[in-house]
Amino acid sequence: MVEAPQTAEGWFSLHDFRSIDWDAWREAPESERERAIEEGEAFLKHRELVADADDGESALFSVLGHKADLLFLHFRPSLDDLSAIERRFEDTALAKFTERETSYVSVTEVSGYVSDDYFEEGADAVDEGLRRYIEGKLKPEIPDEEYVSFYPMSKRRGEEHNWYDLDFEERAELMAGHGEVGKEYAGKIKQVIASSVGFDDHEWGVTLFGADPTDIKDIVYEMRFDPASSRYGEFGDFYVGRRFPPRDLDAFLGGESVPTGRVPEQDSAGHPHDERGHHGEGGQHSEGGHHGDDAHGRGEGHDRSGAGGGSAHGDHPHGDDAGGEGDHPHGDDAGGDGPSDEDIRGELADLDIYAGKPHGEDVYATVLYSEADVDELFDEVEGLRGNFDHYGTHVKTAVYEGRHTDRAAVVSVWDTASAAETAAGFLSELPDIVARAGEESGFGTMGMFYTVKPDYQSEFVETFDDVGELLGEMDGHVETDLMVNVEDENDMFIASQWNAKEDAMAFFRSDEFSETVQWGRDVLADRPRHVFLA
Repeated sequence: MVEAPQTAEGWFSLHDFRSIDWDAWREAPESERERAIEEGEAFLKHRELVADADDGESALFSVLGHKADLLFLHFRPSLDDLSAIERRFEDTALAKFTERETSYVSVTEVSGYVSDDYFEEGADAVDEGLRRYIEGKLKPEIPDEEYVSFYPMSKRRGEEHNWYDLDFEERAELMAGHGEVGKEYAGKIKQVIASSVGFDDHEWGVTLFGADPTDIKDIVYEMRFDPASSRYGEFGDFYVGRRFPPRDLDAFLGGESVPTGRVPEQDSAGHPHDERGHHGEGGQHSEGGHHGDDAHGRGEGHDRSGAGGGSAHGDHPHGDDAGGEGDHPHGDDAGGDGPSDEDIRGELADLDIYAGKPHGEDVYATVLYSEADVDELFDEVEGLRGNFDHYGTHVKTAVYEGRHTDRAAVVSVWDTASAAETAAGFLSELPDIVARAGEESGFGTMGMFYTVKPDYQSEFVETFDDVGELLGEMDGHVETDLMVNVEDENDMFIASQWNAKEDAMAFFRSDEFSETVQWGRDVLADRPRHVFLA
């Protein structure tokens, strides 16, 4: 008898395809539709944040054609987790307007084609690259805002061509050739292969992701000519769609194009979900898999902020929008009665002080202070940062060590207020967090982000000490410290606390500050961003 290859399993997967009862939707009272949107959005956000389990991934997709309207895709550590998700959705007001067209249950896997050492001696027996590759296959991440194609497949068991009658070496050779074709689409296509043997009608479920839907068509078409498919592949129905965020559910139901790309008025409660999938190198090594390398790599270098400038409002980590360096998306800052960002920026502009432009450069930040050991804190932040990098809205997250205080600052900068605020909830669970910027004083925290030319780093620090002495004599000044990025000594963040806005503005109007600004233009790599965290 032909020996079956060994397999290792990871997360369980549920593809839940739903259609909308459009007649019922149109006939429903406005209040019912609003409730359905509200509960549906909350349910989906909760799933995307993986607040229902210790691990996993979820995503929402619109589906084209008659087969379905929506795809809810979930990866979780156990079948029980998926079962709970199914039942929880049925409790929402949205569920009554949907019908399940089909579903697919499977579990991610890698098989004996990947490495003899891995199965015989364990994960420690393989190199780091292969180990990360396997981890990425067993615990996959779902790309943001990508087109998706899902289809089930099996290996043929016919009289002429029977995959399961082939010996291991022949099957391995066919799979290797199949993977070589897939490598041509590296950077264009990412795939998730999950086994459904004993779980569903076919043997594997294949989910392809790509920024261009024609790339999905091309890879499937080209694979049809490969013997592993042409002789031995059997396929079920294909579904195609595009990912969109839960906040766009109302737009989807209203007939708008999704994703809309809009910034929500308020953030969702909760935390960014924890991306634990990894993308390794090498071809696909599963009988069901056939597309070669992981083709959706995300490298380093997401920091688009220059000096790392950003702003944040000092509300509770789970409160309103975090505010921003440019115009607040919806008027005044989250403090309600305080000055708006635009007012502050205008006053600074009159003093020739750069505070960000109204449009195009605006970013949003969360700043939290911790009294934990800096090395311990950095290790925790580094792990979160890897998760945050999954999101296109993430600009940077860094740890800044204080020079005159016994605390560090964790600064997380994002393109949207909602993302910054959601990150705040996640960061608030870091060790020994003692405060969020803006909570310590009446006006809040005034932050100044600088990138210093390396040759002037020491001189800049000395000048800051001189300015610090001046600040200590100013009315309304509470505390100021120069926080230095633990990974880049030339990236600095000055945090100053004041009793009131007027106190800080008095300092900005002083001759001493004016002279410091003029000197700074010669030693800084770019313009500093003066940010109020009101």
